Amino acid sequence: MITIKSKREIELLRTAGEIVAKTHQVLKEYIKPGVSTHQLNNIAHDFIISQGAIPSFKDYNGFPGSICASINEVVVHGIPSKKQVLKEGDIIAIDIGACYKGYHGDSGWSYAVGTISDEDKKLLEVTEQSLYEGIKMVKPGNRISDISHAIESYIKPFGYGIVEDFTGHGIGRDLHEDPAIPNFGKPHEGPILKEGMVICIEPMVNIGTKRIRILKDNWTTITQDKKKSAHFEHQVAVTNDGYDILTVVSNKE
Repeated sequence: MITIKSKREIELLRTAGEIVAKTHQVLKEYIKPGVSTHQLNNIAHDFIISQGAIPSFKDYNGFPGSICASINEVVVHGIPSKKQVLKEGDIIAIDIGACYKGYHGDSGWSYAVGTISDEDKKLLEVTEQSLYEGIKMVKPGNRISDISHAIESYIKPFGYGIVEDFTGHGIGRDLHEDPAIPNFGKPHEGPILKEGMVICIEPMVNIGTKRIRILKDNWTTITQDKKKSAHFEHQVAVTNDGYDILTVVSNKE
């Protein structure tokens, strides 16, 4: 069931989203060779707590980390570890969730570790832009698959694999709510977007095959061909005439 959020709920979701955005800003300064994903996890955890929120991912369905840290061929759900140390030329996708007064914020972003290859730069650029192409389709009267189609149409000419096994999602009191938002598909299908809906749009794009494999820990998801993957995600509210991105830092301060 798709829930419509009240103005009060959207403001709580905005606060949760801003905490997530600020956490990304904090972590960005630490993304460099020699830093472990365990260190990044602890920094994020402590910062989220300091903002009066709790990490949404910690113990979610048994997930052990407070963030997902996915390096290179890891698509999503990478478990932070002392053994995972960032190296020059890596790319890392960090997914962060924060729960503020019972409402969740959720945003993933991919980062370069030091200097990366031109091939990897292009992957990050295309995946990030595909997110915004999807967001442009958010307005009342459009359908969920209009978002999906815009993402796929932007990515396809580059020949990348678009992950089909994971999707974007609704969000609110629960971290994952209806509707699912695939990153591929025909336009003008699925639920109609209405003012007050809050959704997470999150393309996951691979340099090679779209096919993925989940490792024995039941979380870590990698590309089948071990080629690199990127992930970008924003949380967006449907307004009366378009959209409002909630996972950004406001200019009020």
